[in-house]
Amino acid sequence: MNSSVLTHRYKNIDIAYTDSGKGTALVLLHGFLENQLMWQDLRVELAKKHRVITIDLLGHGQTACLGYIHSMEDQADMVHDILAHLRIRKAALIGHSMGGYIALAFAELYPEMIKGIVLLNSTSLADSEERKTNRDRAIAAVKKDYTAFVRLSIANLFSEQNRTRLSSEIEQVKEQALKTPLQGIVAALEGMKIRNDREVLLHFTPYPKMLILGLQDPVLVYQDNISQIEKTNTELITLNGGHMSYIENKAETLNAMLHFLKKHKL
Repeated sequence: MNSSVLTHRYKNIDIAYTDSGKGTALVLLHGFLENQLMWQDLRVELAKKHRVITIDLLGHGQTACLGYIHSMEDQADMVHDILAHLRIRKAALIGHSMGGYIALAFAELYPEMIKGIVLLNSTSLADSEERKTNRDRAIAAVKKDYTAFVRLSIANLFSEQNRTRLSSEIEQVKEQALKTPLQGIVAALEGMKIRNDREVLLHFTPYPKMLILGLQDPVLVYQDNISQIEKTNTELITLNGGHMSYIENKAETLNAMLHFLKKHKL
């Protein structure tokens, strides 16, 4: 299985990605302060029956920044360019947190390319005014003390009961997060702050959808986020953990994805 990091030239920067396995294409989109390494364990399993594409999003991992703001549409256009380069016409998208926002932006821009969407610890809803204010505070905080901001941000993604149990895993996530450049962090925060509400996609699109949420998610309040899928055909998976289900609920997260892919013959 080819898992070496490849690069694709896009708008004068190099986009880092991997392409492994054969079958229906799955595009895995990481979240804020993450990079494609977050998918390492899941990718190995998913690539046994699928063609799996992982991408370092703009301003993250080994992919450089494009501007002061990376909108979700900017990110989606970049993903589209990678898929066009790989001659992939249709794919299922799995997005963690910010990656879910990008998956929905992609689905709005390129609906004919979507086979299915899994939102992992993510939401179709736009930022509330309070969340927008918090994004501005985060931008000020990271400019003031980059390292303290990144380390605290990562710790706060895990449910309280898991912060001690998973302390070594959390340190590894922090190490990867600290590779994210300041400009990449600011551009992502600005982009998430202005993203559109895309709840309509959960109601009126024909392809299968799944929402995986953590019951103790400190970032996305569970009760606030289940209302978006009422009267939709979106399947809900509820896990006993925080915002980092792929670490906190590793086996259940993989099983949910495999179940989704098998159920819908993807």
